[in-house]
Amino acid sequence: MTTMTMTADEIKAQLLATAKAMISDGLVEGTAGNLSARLPDGNVVLTPSSLPYETMTIDDLVVTDIDGNVLAGERSPTTEKDLHLSCLRKHDDIHAVMHCHAMFATMFAITHQPIPCVIEEVDVYIGGDVPVATYKMTGSRELGDEVSEWVGDRAAVLMANHGLLTVGKDPADCLKLAQLVERTAQIVWGARLLGDLVPLPESTKKKMAPIYKLMRGM
Repeated sequence: MTTMTMTADEIKAQLLATAKAMISDGLVEGTAGNLSARLPDGNVVLTPSSLPYETMTIDDLVVTDIDGNVLAGERSPTTEKDLHLSCLRKHDDIHAVMHCHAMFATMFAITHQPIPCVIEEVDVYIGGDVPVATYKMTGSRELGDEVSEWVGDRAAVLMANHGLLTVGKDPADCLKLAQLVERTAQIVWGARLLGDLVPLPESTKKKMAPIYKLMRGM
């Protein structure tokens, strides 16, 4: 099931459940991080600004149009709304966006190092290396413009000195991708203590590359 087949209420419920899982899984702490999803009418539901996930309810979520004008909700949308809306505006095949501060992925982000695609499943589900977007100020439109350029052909990007962003079919998909990136970042970090990384064979990459493109278009 994706946001293309779910009702607005189902999308909101999944987004809320994913937000709660994001903190329980240790991908964020406090009120950091944020989520969004495209609704059937073309509008967007986002997590609110500075509200604990543990007590967040459906009524706390905020609906905006694709340009960020609030249409429903009593709270302000996440201060990172431009980050989400830029990705959704630029790519019709993206239906949800998740930003988190996963620890190992963020270690790569603050050292401006891509997470290399040395595991087959990263090629299949992410589309290749997880690159590092150029640093832009948190919450700025410039950050949204910068990051949205990187997710046209892959499902994840690191934001320099900031954290991780994943895009997918729905909020639950974004969470799974973030978990995969975080696990891979930890594996790579540990593998480098043992020795040099051995890249995937080019023949394997050529076989895997079309799979991500096919899955993303489904």
